[in-house]
Amino acid sequence: MFKSDIEIASECKMRPISEIAKEIGIDDEYLEMYGKYKAKINLDIMKKLKDKKDGKLVLVTAINPTKAGEGKTTTTIGLAEAFAKLGKKAILTLREPSMGPVFGLKGGAAGGGYAQVVPMSDINLHFTGDMHALTSVNNLISACIDNHLYFGNELNIDPKRIVWKRCMDLNDRSLRKVEVDVGKGIKREDNFNITVASEVMAILCLCKDLDDFAYRIGEAIVAYTYDNKVVKVKDLKIVGSLKVLMMDAIKPNLVQTLENNPVLIHGGPFANIAHGCNSLIATKMGLKLADYCITEAGFGADLGAEKFFDIKCREGNLKPNAVVLVVTIRALKMHGGILKEDIDKEDIDALKRGIPNLVKHIENIQKYHLPCVIAINKFFSDTDKEISYLTNWCKQNGYEVELCEGFAKGGQGAISLTKKVIELCEKDNSKFTYLYDIKDNLEKKIETICKQIYGAKELEFSKEALENIDFLTKSGLNKNLLVCMAKTPFSLSDDEKLIGRPENFTIHVKEVRISNGVRFAVVLTGDIMTMPGLPRVPTATKININSEGKIEGLF
Repeated sequence: MFKSDIEIASECKMRPISEIAKEIGIDDEYLEMYGKYKAKINLDIMKKLKDKKDGKLVLVTAINPTKAGEGKTTTTIGLAEAFAKLGKKAILTLREPSMGPVFGLKGGAAGGGYAQVVPMSDINLHFTGDMHALTSVNNLISACIDNHLYFGNELNIDPKRIVWKRCMDLNDRSLRKVEVDVGKGIKREDNFNITVASEVMAILCLCKDLDDFAYRIGEAIVAYTYDNKVVKVKDLKIVGSLKVLMMDAIKPNLVQTLENNPVLIHGGPFANIAHGCNSLIATKMGLKLADYCITEAGFGADLGAEKFFDIKCREGNLKPNAVVLVVTIRALKMHGGILKEDIDKEDIDALKRGIPNLVKHIENIQKYHLPCVIAINKFFSDTDKEISYLTNWCKQNGYEVELCEGFAKGGQGAISLTKKVIELCEKDNSKFTYLYDIKDNLEKKIETICKQIYGAKELEFSKEALENIDFLTKSGLNKNLLVCMAKTPFSLSDDEKLIGRPENFTIHVKEVRISNGVRFAVVLTGDIMTMPGLPRVPTATKININSEGKIEGLF
């Protein structure tokens, strides 16, 4: 029987993180240790590296996920391990896991099998405290808003138009609707977001440094006045305190893979309700420290990759060199209509029916004019006939394809895939471009994403969404906004039941919010929610620590 992820991780012989740092050119003066195997990197190192040429940037994305799991992070980590085996200087940049999914349904988010980042339990839980810092920043703002109301409301805030939400880094559906009792007879309805869906998280992941974070958080809109004026965080006069709370969290975290290769983990926005990419700070640092920087975007190319290209790359002036599109035979069979309990049975017909979902994601990457290789992430249940069929289909249709066995074999299992990635990077055929013009009006940008990336036939804007857009236009807040779509990850549409490659569907735009600190228009579609709930049997019921101090059941 194959060992669990936590068992494999606990057997790893980690090296002191100071040794890992030294091998990629990080001197002790830039390291801030969090025990023996974790460290933060002082941003001053970027001054030392400013004249160094950037390495190649590789994005890992996937098809629409299913309950069978796709192993995108596992594939990403396997790539990093294989680069090292091939004698290439590479660094991996990943998001920090949220404790919501860790204790909910998904479990840990540090890879799997023999392609993991460690210390796995630390990374999945409190890590270096970044999530706590972000939550504190967010909730200090909320506390000061209500305190301002209590002491006379000098800013003339309309309590019914406070748009800043409290947050926490756990799934709790009971917090989707709460009543805030400010005191002095002031009561208002409110709701919580999960921390990883907050504007504070988005700002961390797109800012340049601590000063830029302070500027951006100051520009975030918290409320509107009775006479329709904007109230920003800076109007509360607490930006200095918020900056202090972020002074450590702004620094990327350095850890290692099971094979002792460097990983920067920093920032963790969800991709279904946020922009789904690790911090720009960490990615830019990775590009300076190594010849190859491998990163990933959350969920499929319809959500994570689109936001990586149109938001993160635009904000950071990044130019990707190659894309790895992860696919599994199990997931394609589910997109072909079979049930999860049947995915281990050979079914070429279901595989054929699911391939259109893969095709759409290939087309999406091609819209950005980037070279791409399809990575078939191998599962134990995949049959030779199924692997052969999918591989031949890819080759016959002119697509680069490689089998990846990182889960079972670590870096050795990703050698052929990595060689292909290196080949694509060296050919340098990237002619990267954005999907939409930043100067287009907001409705046109939303329509472009929905029709070109999702394949929607029509869009339907609710009355509230149209009012939101009209207000942004009249108030002048709509200029040059980036679009951050909030949509189910399980379908190209906004209905998770429409699997495969649905056609002739309508995207329902329910609400449009502005995150002014990152210049986002957050577009909520379908039944998307910004505070997830726990499943009937949460993972929290399976996690424990034994008498030897080892954590069990994390994944």
